[in-house]
Amino acid sequence: MTDSERAKGSTGYAELLGGNREFRKLWTGQLISQTGDWFNNVALFTLMLSLTGKSESVGYILILKLLPTFFVGPFAGVVADRFNRKAIMILSDVLRGFLVLGFLFIKSPDQVWIVYLLTALQVAGTAFFEPANAASIPLIVPRRGLITANALASASWAVTLSLGAALGGLVTDLLGRDTAFIIDSISFFISAAFIWFVRFPRMPAKEPRAEKKLSFADLTGLTDMIEGARYLRSNPSVVAVLLVKSGWGVGGGVLLLLTIFGKQIFPLGRDGSTSIGLLYAARGLGAFMGPVIARLFTGSSLRTMRHAITIAFFVSSAFYLMFAHSPHLAVAALCVMGAHAGGSIQWTFSTTLLQMSAENRFLGRVFAIEQALVMLVISASTYLTGWGIDRAGLSARQMATLLGLAFIIPGLMWLIAERKLKIESEEAETAPIVTVEPAD
Repeated sequence: MTDSERAKGSTGYAELLGGNREFRKLWTGQLISQTGDWFNNVALFTLMLSLTGKSESVGYILILKLLPTFFVGPFAGVVADRFNRKAIMILSDVLRGFLVLGFLFIKSPDQVWIVYLLTALQVAGTAFFEPANAASIPLIVPRRGLITANALASASWAVTLSLGAALGGLVTDLLGRDTAFIIDSISFFISAAFIWFVRFPRMPAKEPRAEKKLSFADLTGLTDMIEGARYLRSNPSVVAVLLVKSGWGVGGGVLLLLTIFGKQIFPLGRDGSTSIGLLYAARGLGAFMGPVIARLFTGSSLRTMRHAITIAFFVSSAFYLMFAHSPHLAVAALCVMGAHAGGSIQWTFSTTLLQMSAENRFLGRVFAIEQALVMLVISASTYLTGWGIDRAGLSARQMATLLGLAFIIPGLMWLIAERKLKIESEEAETAPIVTVEPAD
């Protein structure tokens, strides 16, 4: 089957949502949970600024929303491939719902350490949820519908970012941070309820291990981690796609700059909460537009998805360079929108390429490793951004210029990889979907 034929056979948005009840339930739960997350983010950023008065503290929060995944991710991937993925997602949602309520008790600067602890634990829960979720989608969505499912997930994440960030800023400004935290907590419980009713297919039975006494490595999952590493070593094309998101993460410190620009350069609302919310809303709108527009030209074509990733790196770079010199909030918001349209294209298409090329029995580990690496890179970028502003004396605009230039490096590396590696083998493109039996 050619790329063009594959594109013509791709599933439409209405067809996927209208005809796939299980995906619709999973997607709806995530839509609600993600909206609550952005209420939480705006409230948390303003909480840290009011407690410490330092932009560096927001950088630490951003790092804590990323870095724990690097340490937990590999183990979370093993769990996603070894145990029931539905149960993992439900448990993660419930635990995060209770953890968010802990922010209600933070009232003074000497309690900042509790903010850091709760944030790290919440992110650890997310590190278990995401690989299980990404690895489950190919089991409930046909192969020709994967690009649509991922584009829809990305678009809905973007819509919730736009609405959640904008509303979160307003709610925080008008009703206070506690209200935003309560809304986020409730959203996790609602998400868990929707996932409870998703009817996931039964995974094929695993080949039994040879009868022997289980070693420490078997019990701790180290054996499975090594098996996953060997799989990646023998599949360089999968590794190349796996590193796409980490490439975007090189400029990930721009997420801290949205908060700094909102508070210091374009302040609106209490502690800049309104302008911060608007910039994050622009990020969400761009993330919505990117994959939706790109899909009109790519369909499910593997070749054009790879080309789109290359172009998207340079689009992100160009728009953040313009963002660095924006004279007004409206111009800055438009630049953020364009930059994250490019970032969302990279995110959506690399996810789809992984789901199409990697074996399902390894998908949990593959997505967990991908998630761990990207969070490590974004954490480093965020730390360096905060350090550059608070310690090295760089202005927010100068830092934005450096990060805009940083996107060029992974763009060139992916361009080389795209030309030198046969990223998708013909066997992977035409491989049948794993046969699974319906759950009882």
